[in-house]
Amino acid sequence: MTLQIGIVTSPAMPWMVDYVVEAERLGATSVWLPEFWAHDALTPLGALAQATETIRLGTAIVQLGTRTPAMLAMSAMTLQELSDGRFVLGIGTSGPQVMEGWHGVHFSKPVTRTRETIEIIRMVTRGERLDYQGEVYQLPLPDGEGVSLRSAARPVEVPIYVASLGPTNLRLTGAFADGWIGNSFLTESAAVFFDEIATGAASTGRSIADLDLTVAASCEFTDDVDEAGRRHAEGYAFTFGAMGSVSTNFYNRAFERQGFGGAVGEVQRLWLAGDRDAARRAVPTEIGLRTNLIGPHDDVLRRLREYRDCGIGTLRVNPMGETLDAHLEGLAGLLDLVHQVNTE
Repeated sequence: MTLQIGIVTSPAMPWMVDYVVEAERLGATSVWLPEFWAHDALTPLGALAQATETIRLGTAIVQLGTRTPAMLAMSAMTLQELSDGRFVLGIGTSGPQVMEGWHGVHFSKPVTRTRETIEIIRMVTRGERLDYQGEVYQLPLPDGEGVSLRSAARPVEVPIYVASLGPTNLRLTGAFADGWIGNSFLTESAAVFFDEIATGAASTGRSIADLDLTVAASCEFTDDVDEAGRRHAEGYAFTFGAMGSVSTNFYNRAFERQGFGGAVGEVQRLWLAGDRDAARRAVPTEIGLRTNLIGPHDDVLRRLREYRDCGIGTLRVNPMGETLDAHLEGLAGLLDLVHQVNTE
């Protein structure tokens, strides 16, 4: 297993293009753009496609329901043309707070919506005539004046990665996706995710080895491991308390399945009660340490081996530092360690 490093960036970084160009030169193999309620994930990749030559350009993630499947296919085909085949479409369902509060789209049948979106996108990108009758999407609309159309653009292959955390969506990922966009991931409990992905893959005659497994991580080189771990842990208080309602928080459920149910529930309770400081203090330091690459070089090297050995193909690494030089220095150090791991 060869471990690769992808970088995360956004237009909020004034040096976004310079960072990606230099990251490509250093050896990063992919760049990932997020989408929540700030910048969209697709537009910046058009600029990056023109400024780079080899790095893969991925969305992590485009929120399903914000665009029709056909529109999403059109955008994907456009970016695939602009990048000479380097685009990766990462998709996910987000959650009811964002979809219903920000986009005004009902959060319903998320797993079915994901599967149908994948099927429609592949029909469009393969150049098939779009005639699809599903539970969520019916194309053309019944009893309307629409007609079944075929894309006027030339067919292209678009890899589709799915962000999934729950068992049903993980199985769907294994069955239909080209890759997994993982989060809330601890190497010690990788089986919580991988067993479901493998089950889904087997249902369509594949294996988990057919998917590119990616997970998110921050990297910080430091000798003060406890302080850094504590700081990264406290950042999860917003995730556990605000990235969902009492009844619907996919991150909390993922950590619960990995043995942190009681701690995560207490963080959420404190956050919703308005005691944000107590909520931050209640996040176990272990979560901050085990979901990231934190410590001196030897510690980070050990953690990289753990990711490699459990089957992760790509780490999507957040920027390191406050300046472009700091980002590049940290990335160069990390890539040196990854090269060492990959040549062992």
